[in-house]
Amino acid sequence: MTEQQPHPHRFERGTDGPKVIVAGVDGSDSSMRAAAYAAGLARRQNAVLALVYVQPVITAGAALGVPVADTTTEVAEGLVSEIREAAERFRDAWDVRWEFHTFRGDPYNGLVTAADELKADAVVVGASESAGHRFIGSVAVRLVKAGRWPVTVVP
Repeated sequence: MTEQQPHPHRFERGTDGPKVIVAGVDGSDSSMRAAAYAAGLARRQNAVLALVYVQPVITAGAALGVPVADTTTEVAEGLVSEIREAAERFRDAWDVRWEFHTFRGDPYNGLVTAADELKADAVVVGASESAGHRFIGSVAVRLVKAGRWPVTVVP
């Protein structure tokens, strides 16, 4: 029998269930349902729930003098407030470790960046509520096609 040498800890995906579950939130009903679903997964798996809001970069609005950064910051602050209130209401029933992160960019690239930086084991998003996504492709479909994480799409 040979003696095994201890190996330094390395990040490894998929060994003991998910450790980080990323949920994209934007204030829409479907994204809030996705966050609730992800919270249940995180609770059952004893994982960290990383709620991610992607602040859009709207250069046309900025060029016209519209205070875009202030508006998207207000949306992020409103989401954090809403999530904190929900977490407080269910504190006794659910014990979920959660974090809120804000990234900038378009929703797809922002979620990809978030999932990579946070070392996500799974991504949960709401189904698109926009009819235009039939032609361009929704964020959810693009995440699934990327094939980098298990993706759950919540209606």
